Amino acid sequence: MRIPEKVPHLLHLLSLHRHLILIFGIFIIEVLNMKSAKRIAATALAVLLIMPSTAVSADEPSKETENNRLVTEYYSPELTEPMIIDATETVASAGNEPTVGAKAFVLMDVATGAVLYEQNSHERLAPASITKIMSLLLVMEAVEAGQFSVDTVLTASEHACSMGGSQIWLEPGEQMSVHDLLKATVVGSANDATVVLGEAIAGSEEGFVAMMNERAAELGLNDTCFVNSTGLDADGHFTSAYDIAVMSSALIKHELIKEYSTIWMDSLRNGQSELVNTNKLVKFYEGCTGLKTGTTSKAGACLSATAVKQGTELVAVVMGASNSNDRFNGARKLLNYGFANWATVTVSPESSQLQPIKVKKGDRSEVGLAAGEQSFLVEKSKVKSIELITELPESLTAPVYDGQQVGVTRVTVDGEEIGTVKVIANGSVGRMNFAKAFLKVLKNYFFM
Repeated sequence: MRIPEKVPHLLHLLSLHRHLILIFGIFIIEVLNMKSAKRIAATALAVLLIMPSTAVSADEPSKETENNRLVTEYYSPELTEPMIIDATETVASAGNEPTVGAKAFVLMDVATGAVLYEQNSHERLAPASITKIMSLLLVMEAVEAGQFSVDTVLTASEHACSMGGSQIWLEPGEQMSVHDLLKATVVGSANDATVVLGEAIAGSEEGFVAMMNERAAELGLNDTCFVNSTGLDADGHFTSAYDIAVMSSALIKHELIKEYSTIWMDSLRNGQSELVNTNKLVKFYEGCTGLKTGTTSKAGACLSATAVKQGTELVAVVMGASNSNDRFNGARKLLNYGFANWATVTVSPESSQLQPIKVKKGDRSEVGLAAGEQSFLVEKSKVKSIELITELPESLTAPVYDGQQVGVTRVTVDGEEIGTVKVIANGSVGRMNFAKAFLKVLKNYFFM
C-alpha cells in the first residue's frame, strides 16, 4: 500500500511545527526566565512529545491493512519514549559482572573474537531484524568485489514490495540507489529495501538466503539457519547471540558500513520519507558505531551494538529482552563492563632483542632482524605483567630472504602465552659460491 501523496506533505509540516515549538520553548526558558514562561514552555514541549513523528520505525509492532499486507505506521512510540538510564549504576568490575535482562547475551572483542562475558550465548533464538547483519555483510562484500557500487540504481520487484513489517513502501518498478537502500536497511530496518539488495546480488531472495547460510558456514557459525533475509518470524529461522557477535564483528570491519550505521537522522525521496535510527545508542552512547536492532513478537527485543574506545572495539549482543529499554541498557552495561576492565595493548620486541644474527655459507656474514607491532586484548589489572620472550636460532644458513620469518616473540601475561609476534629477516643473504668465495679472498688479501 502506498501512502497517499498528500500525507507525507502534511507529516512534513507537522515535523516543522515540532521544531518551531522546541525552539520557542527553549527561548522562553533561557531568555525570559520567568515562572509563567516556564509553564508555557513546559506545555509546548509536552505537545512536541505527543505529536506524531514522520520517522519510519523498524522494530515497533505493525498493523494489518485491508489487503492483509503488514506495514509499519509513521507514528513510532519507540522514538518518542526516552531511553531510561539507571543513574545509580556503577561500572561493573571483573568478578562483579553486570546483570542483563535478556534470554541470552554476549560481549565479544571484535579484533580477536574473545568472549569477555556471556549468558546462554549459544542458545538458538529467533533473531528478528538483526538477521540483516548477515544480509548487510554480503552487500558490503558485493560492493567491495565490484558487483555494484553505492551509486548503482536498482529496481524494486513485486516480491520485494510484498514484504510485511517495517518498510519504506517501495512500489513495484520504483528505482532507488544502493546508497539509499542501504540507509533504509541499516537506519530504518526496511524489509523491502533489504530484499531489493539481496535480489541484486543473487537474482532472488531464495538464492540470497542460500548465500547467507553459506557465509554463516564459512564463519563457523553452528547455531544459525536463515529462512529469509529480513528477520520476519518463520519456522526454522534462528541464530544465537554468539553467532550474531561473530557476523557483527565481520560486518563492522567494513568501514563503509559505519557511514550508515552511525546515522542518527536522515531522509529518502528528497525528504519525503524521514528516517530515525532505531539504535538509540548511536546518539546516546559515546563511541557507538552501530549496529542493528530487531523486534518481533517471537524474538522479543534484540540488539547488536558495536563501540570503540581507546583502540578497543567491542560488540555486545542482547537477544530476547522483554522491552526496548532492557536491550539498550543491557548492551550499554556490557560495553561499559568491557571498556572498564580490558584494554588493547600494542607490543613489539625491543631493539636489544633484535641484534643481527650470523649467517653461514652466505655472501654476507650476518643479517639484520625486524619485528612488527601487534595488538592484544589484556585485562587492565594484568597489563604490568606482560612479558616478551624472543626466541632466535644461534645462526642461519644461506640463502636468507628479506621478510623471511627467522624467529618468534612470545607474549605472556602472568606466565600464560596470549599470542606471538613474528621476527623476520631485514634483508637478503645469498648463498656463497666458488666465484663469490674467490673474490672475497682476493678482496681480503689485497684490501685488508
